[in-house]
Formats: sequence, C-alpha cells, structure tokens
Amino acid sequence: MRASWEESIRTAAQMVRAHKLRSTLTVLGVAIGVLSVISVAAIIHGLNLYVDGKVQELGSNTFLVSRFPAFVPVENWTEDIRRRKHLTAADARAIVEQCRTCVIATPMLTRFPLFGQTTEVRFRNHRVDVPLVRGAEPAMTRAFPLFVVNKGRMFTEAEDAHSARVGVIGLAIADSLFGPLDPVGQTLRLNGLEFEVIGVWEKHQGLFGGPGLDDVIVIPYRTFNKLWPEIEEQILGVAAADPTLLPRAEEEVVEILRRRRHVPPHKENDFEVTLPQFVYDLWKQLTGAIVLLTLVISSISLVVGGIGVMNIMLVSVTERTAEIGLRKAAGARRADIRRQFITEAVTLTSFGGVLGILLGAALVAVTRWAFPDLPAELSAFWVAAGFALSVGVGLFFGIYPATRAAALDPVACLRYE
Repeated sequence: MRASWEESIRTAAQMVRAHKLRSTLTVLGVAIGVLSVISVAAIIHGLNLYVDGKVQELGSNTFLVSRFPAFVPVENWTEDIRRRKHLTAADARAIVEQCRTCVIATPMLTRFPLFGQTTEVRFRNHRVDVPLVRGAEPAMTRAFPLFVVNKGRMFTEAEDAHSARVGVIGLAIADSLFGPLDPVGQTLRLNGLEFEVIGVWEKHQGLFGGPGLDDVIVIPYRTFNKLWPEIEEQILGVAAADPTLLPRAEEEVVEILRRRRHVPPHKENDFEVTLPQFVYDLWKQLTGAIVLLTLVISSISLVVGGIGVMNIMLVSVTERTAEIGLRKAAGARRADIRRQFITEAVTLTSFGGVLGILLGAALVAVTRWAFPDLPAELSAFWVAAGFALSVGVGLFFGIYPATRAAALDPVACLRYE
C-alpha cells in the first residue's frame, strides 16, 4: 500500500510538470486564497499580542472605576450617565479603609484637549502642546506598573500634601523642550506657571499612536485640584492584593460605592468598573469579526481555485482515458484509479498552499519593515490552517473527477482515441 501511495505521488508530480502553465494557473487560485488567510491572520495575531501586552502593562491586579463607561464617546452618553455624581478622593479613601482585598485606591484627574482644555508647556524658546496633564498621588506608580520613572524620581506624599509645583514628564516632551540638556532640575512653564521637573518617565508609546507616557505630564493630585478646581471628572485606580483576588475586590468596591452613593438595591450601578481583561476581550471580539470576514472572502478565492482544480482534473481524465483503460486491464481497481486522481488534485492544491504560505510570510516581513508601528506576527495555527484548507480544497474538488475516472469502462477506454 505504501509503495502504491508513493507511485501515485510521483505520477501526480509528473502530471504537474507535464502541464506547467495549466498547473501554475490552477495553483495560483489556491495560493491567493491561502495568502489572504495567512497575511490577515498574521496582522490580527500580531495586533492581539500587541494589545495584550499593553493591557498587561496596566497591571494584572488593577482595575479602574469611573463615572462614565469605557470606550463610549461623550456624544453617546445618555442623560442618566451625564447626571451621575462625580467620583471623589473620599471614595478612594473609603475603598482603602473598607475593602479587605484592596491594597491601593488612588484618584486621578486629567486635563483633556478633547474637552477644550489645552495645555502649553514652555522652556526658554521651546514650546510643546501637551495632550494630557494628569494629577495623581504617589501611589499611582504602585497601582499601575507602566508608570516607571526612568530618570529622577516621583513626587512624595509631602509634595502632594503641600501642592508643590513639581512634575514628572514624558520622554518626548523632555526631548522637545530640553534637547541634550538634563531635564531633571530644570524649570518649565505649564500654562504660564513655573514647575520643577523632578523626573522623566520610561519610554512608553500609546496604543495605536494614542498618547502614552511619552506625551504625559503628571503633577501632584492636590496641585492639579488647586490649579483647575473646575475639573471634577476623575478615575479611581484600584489594586487588589493579588490577581486571584481581583473578582472579590471588584465585588467589594461595587458594594462600597453603591452604599456611599446611595444606589437603591433595584437600581443599576451609577459608575463603571473596567478590568484590563475587558479591554482585551472587547478587542478580541472586534478582530474575531474581521477574521470571520476574511475567511468568507478567502473562501471565494479558494472555491474559484477549487473549480479550477476540478476543471483541470476533468480535462486530465479525458486526456488519459486510454491510460485508465490500460491500468484497469493490468488489474488496477476502481479504488486505485480514484486514489490516483485525488492524489493529483491534492498535490496541485498543496503546491498552492505552500506557495500561499511563502507569499504570506514574505508579505508579513515586508509589512513589518514598511510599517514598524503595525505589528504582524505569523501564527503557527493559521499557517497550519492555511495548508489544511488547501489540502481540503483538493480533496473536495478532486472527488468528482476521480470518481468519474474510476467509473470508466476499461473496454471503452481502450477503444478511445
């Protein structure tokens, strides 16, 4: 049986070589379908790894509490959301005191250009428009692992308590304002007010080009509150003692805030809890739909390639009618003839699958070179799936021609000219 399979494969390879142009055109149809699956899946896989990495930077035991739902544009806020009471620093203190599984609860205030809150930073003749200015307590760096001071230091509890005009700036801001100068110890002007630079954040780019730590200035919470008392929108960062305690910590925080905000038992929460995993799950839902759409589009190309395979195999059956008759006269069974033609069909589509995988890998490499900010990573699963699809196309579309060849009458075949 093994020798018979080897002979079938050799015969299939000879058939491909004998009809190079026809075989090449057939192979290309399958290759294009596999290429689209491999390339899109590689980009999606790379993006998934990228987003997962960014989410993990928030902390595996940390979650956010806000007045408004995450990822819902301001213009889509309902009237109920707009009427919600703002969270306060007192809420954070209550969580620290009453939540048994929480170790940190810290408030954060943010100045957003989105709300018309522009911020200008100057040093001598250099000027930068800063996307975000954040007021935070020193505990923020313990709650969120991504806040790492690369040079200098974080401000202290005493500096926060005395509303000191100090700040930690992003690397991009430091480069733009100070160039080769050491920014630590320098004095810049934040909307005309003098602030001492006491630290620079570790390099950190935002998600998909959004503002990361490179473009952020963090100042003491009470300093921010004193300068811009009209900004009441704040987020609470809460850290559980251990990642395994995160669900319990979430339940406790919800219970504490519902009690403090006098939410009736039959009413929904008038605040939002966002876990880092929620961001990743939301992203996975989006990319899952994209992958499904890609598979549908790719299947069209694979079907077209499969029709080409069926066509070339039917032509091959007609051209080799006499050969089929000789094989049957020499003792070949129907199963032998069927296996031979199915092997040839699978060989054709397998060549297409390998070609599609190679083209997909090349496209991924070019994408990573041309667009460094667009992560793309080949997935072993989708490489295997692409090859399996190509083999499946050969099996499916090769069955009819193979069955037709096996059913031919040997006497009629030998008379065929």
